[in-house]
Amino acid sequence: MFGDYSLADLGSIFVMQGFAGLILFSVYVLMALGLAIIFGQMGVINMAHGEFMILGAYMTYLTSNFFQAYLPSLFGIYFFIAMALAFVAAGALGMLVEWALIKRLYKRPLDTLLCTWGVSLILQQTYRSVFGAREVGVELPAWMLGSINLGGSTEIPINGLFVMGLTILITVAVALMIYRSVWGKQVRAVMQNRVMAGAVGINTEKVDRYTFGIGCGIAGVAGSAFTMIGSTGPTSGQLYIVDTFLVVVFGGAQSLLGTIASAFTISQAQSTMEFFLSGSMAKVLTLLGVVIILMLRPQGLFTLKVRR
Repeated sequence: MFGDYSLADLGSIFVMQGFAGLILFSVYVLMALGLAIIFGQMGVINMAHGEFMILGAYMTYLTSNFFQAYLPSLFGIYFFIAMALAFVAAGALGMLVEWALIKRLYKRPLDTLLCTWGVSLILQQTYRSVFGAREVGVELPAWMLGSINLGGSTEIPINGLFVMGLTILITVAVALMIYRSVWGKQVRAVMQNRVMAGAVGINTEKVDRYTFGIGCGIAGVAGSAFTMIGSTGPTSGQLYIVDTFLVVVFGGAQSLLGTIASAFTISQAQSTMEFFLSGSMAKVLTLLGVVIILMLRPQGLFTLKVRR
């Protein structure tokens, strides 16, 4: 497999694929953070998580078109406004879904799975009816175009660096929210003992709704980031939902650190193997490795106490 390459070529290949893996890692982390909050903290299997991400992507697409048509002088900053709108739109829809459907199905995991799968299908058809079946892309501001040359044939795209910086920022913000904020303390209290949390005055229904909304909002931001590295279609979310669940389960459902470590491991393994093997073979080998490790360690890489 390596015989046709010199050591210099292999070095450049591993650097390039490693960086490509970091971009994939960023998308996985952004997707998995929201899913880890919803699945890990609430125990809800949200099969519509990919569609919340695509809602964020379409909000970015609409914002891009609006700024191009009506505010071209401010086009350079549209992406920051698009991310805020994506978070609000996906979070608001998530809170609506939790209020209308999910809150009636807690402690019924199979029912939540079927319910959110139905929501996923409804959202996919809605996107198809509104935006059409063809994939759409956004035009990036001039300052996001181009790449940085690290020497030789190794180049790093600027938009990839931006996605990684955004991932670090959001990961730190989520960690601070979970471990340092009042909301985070309430979420952990409800996760550990819902009855006792309610007995000491915590509004558990409100905590559930905001938790679901924030998880979906983060998925919306992931959708904004996704537009920088690929086009968006009605079913694009389904391409990532399985990998995202794999990241969350492999890392340990309640562990933020485990989610990050899992996303890094899986993305780097897939990116490197895809260069030397086919994409499908890389996924098969990655999945096989994860299954073997989960057989030895069913709780995932990292684990915390779960809601009883």
